[in-house]
Parts: sequence; C-alpha cells; structure tokens
Amino acid sequence: SSFIYNYLKKLNLCKFYSNRVIKHLMSILISIFISGYHGKTTDFAKNSSCHRTTIAHFLNSGKWDDSLLLDTLKRSVIEIIYSEAARTGKPVFCIVDDTIASKTKPSSQALHPIEDAYFHQSHLKGKQDYGHQAVSVMLSCNGIVLNYAFVLYNKAISKIDIVSELAAELSVTHKNFDLVTVKGRNYYVYRYEGNLNGIENAIVLFSYPEKAFGKPKALRAFLCMDVSLSTNEILDNYVCRWPIEVFFRQCKDKLALDSYQIRSAQGIRRYWLIMSFAHYMCVVETGEVCPFETGYHKISDIIQMEKYLTLYQCARECNDFDSFVKVVA
Repeated sequence: SSFIYNYLKKLNLCKFYSNRVIKHLMSILISIFISGYHGKTTDFAKNSSCHRTTIAHFLNSGKWDDSLLLDTLKRSVIEIIYSEAARTGKPVFCIVDDTIASKTKPSSQALHPIEDAYFHQSHLKGKQDYGHQAVSVMLSCNGIVLNYAFVLYNKAISKIDIVSELAAELSVTHKNFDLVTVKGRNYYVYRYEGNLNGIENAIVLFSYPEKAFGKPKALRAFLCMDVSLSTNEILDNYVCRWPIEVFFRQCKDKLALDSYQIRSAQGIRRYWLIMSFAHYMCVVETGEVCPFETGYHKISDIIQMEKYLTLYQCARECNDFDSFVKVVA
C-alpha cells in the first residue's frame, strides 16, 4: 500500500526502521483495514510474503525498537491536541479508563498460556472475567480525541501509579444536595471540599439522577483537585470523558481488541501499539481531522483500490488466464 508506506515515511519511520520492519508493520496495518479482520496472525500473513509464524515472531520477540513507534505516536498526538488548545483556548482533557479484552481461560496442562492474563472484575458482566486489562489514556481538545497510550495492566504496578507516570509526561495548561442540570438532565449533587487522604484540598461530588435519589446503584462519585471549578463545571468536564468508551468499542469492533491471538506480553503490547497507531491514522491522516468511522472507511477504500490497481496491472502483463493466476496467487 503506497498510502500506508507514504504515511510511515512522512513520520520518518522509514528512515530509522529497516525494510523488514516496515514490511511487517505494513502487512499488519493493511490487514486492519480489510474486511474480515480478526487480529490473528493468519490475517497478517494474507497480506505478507512471510509465514504467519514469522510475523508472530516479529511481534513477540523480534529485535526492533517499538519505543520509536510509541514515541512518534505520542509526539504526534501531543502536537495536534496542544496546537488545537493554543488555537482555540479550549482546555486539554486527559481521559483515563480501562477495559477487559476477554480470553478463554487455559487448562492447567497448557504448555504456553497467554502471558499477563488474569481474572478482573467486569462491571459490564457483573462478575470476574479472564483476560487482559487494557488501560487507555486519551487526550482531547475541542472535539478532537486521540489515544495517547495503551498500557497492559499486570498487577505489578497500580493503576494510580500508571496514570501518575503518564501524567508526568504531559505539560500543564491553565452543604448540601443541590439540583443541577448537566447536558439537559437533572441531578442531585452533594459537594465536599477539604482535606482528603493526604490531599490538602480537593472536591468530592456525590451525584444521583433526579428520579433515582438514594438508590445505591445510581450513586456516582467524582474527585477534582481544582477547587476553583464550580459543581456544574466539574460535571460538564466529566462528560468529556465519554469518548474513551467509544474508543474501546471501536477497538473491539474494528481493530480486534477482543479477538487477537498473541501469547507473549511484549507481543500484546506491540500489537496494541500498532492498533493505536491505526486509530490515529483514521482520525488525522485522511487530509483532515474526522470521526474514526469516516477515516477507517476512507483508508479501507484506498487500500481496496490499490489492490484492484495491482490486479489490473498484473492482468495487463499476462498473456493468458493461467499465467495471471500464477502471478496473483
């Protein structure tokens, strides 16, 4: 795909990665935008001259510097989001949440179980779910939302520490229940402001929907360390975190977050990185910032047309049908 190759070249990745690494990245990215994609190594092999085991080795233990791709993606996301903040004067939101990529629990006799898979509490299923827990950090400004990082949670470090480490990478830009309205809906909100477990001054909001006051399952709590914000401003800002839920659904529906078959922790982290890179391409690399679905279909159409063009050129150069089949098979 000349489209994907030119994009990798635009970000100077072709300058630092070998042709072998570029070809593997392209085969994975091309697969993502082709119908029937499930995140399996067999999908990658269909768009590569290499066997699926070679691509699996590339992800699991290949000697290539994935931090270069990660740093390039982070730098590009920060440049777009902070430029938008400088242009519009709008705030930058750092949105953090996690989701579970469910897997089948291996038998006790499994020789090579998937690494770093555990039981996690699934709020969606209401029970323990076995699989990988993906912590995502997204940056948002004025309607532009991009994934900054995907972190594989393996219980070696707390989620609070994960968020703290990633937040340190980002630059900083500047009593009673009340009935408040947020996005056209009414909520009863109690506001506490003061010392909180080592935090000198913070705000905690307890919120119930107007018609579910006092119901335990309807209670929501919000923590904010900017005490200058009003209750409405805190709740309005919290609504801006919803795109991360949409991002998780897009990753599961289109980018195979729920169906990949990669066993090593390093391979999984590298796959998530490439998946995040594909999401970034969909949002910003079709000429203008656009919704993910729009960009995904645009890139899919471009790759499909490149495929037709290649087949057409092969057909023109062949004298008979049998020779054509040998070329394209």
